Amino acid sequence: MTAVTEAAPAQPRHPQLAVSAAIFRDGRLLLARRARAPAKGLYSLPGGRVEFGETLEQAVAREVAEETALSIEIVGLAGRREVVPSPASAAGHYVIMVFAARWAGGEPQLNEELEDARWIDPADLATFSTTEGLAELVADARALIGT
Repeated sequence: MTAVTEAAPAQPRHPQLAVSAAIFRDGRLLLARRARAPAKGLYSLPGGRVEFGETLEQAVAREVAEETALSIEIVGLAGRREVVPSPASAAGHYVIMVFAARWAGGEPQLNEELEDARWIDPADLATFSTTEGLAELVADARALIGT
């Protein structure tokens, strides 16, 4: 009997634009663990690809709603992160625009893209295995929020 393995989807040969949100609620940050590549098993911020015809703000609100069922109030652009493929990784090339946001409603209900989500004290971020550069982006988002 032959084992069946799931092949990673082919990555486009150009950078992909994505968004994510550092969401704050009563001084706490929503941290989410990715259920699939890229960044499978690492904690990060909810988000995903921008669809054709969407503004960045529309995309981040949609992605947060799809992944967590939360509604948010976008405060502003907190920074960006670029993920570039390496010879050791089949990951694609992503330019991720990171927004600072306030929780506006709902409770986390995860879709298939996330394994876990929790509200944490931002000071505890270092105790989690996170995507590269997350701590700096969260600090920049916090400064915009004023927490």
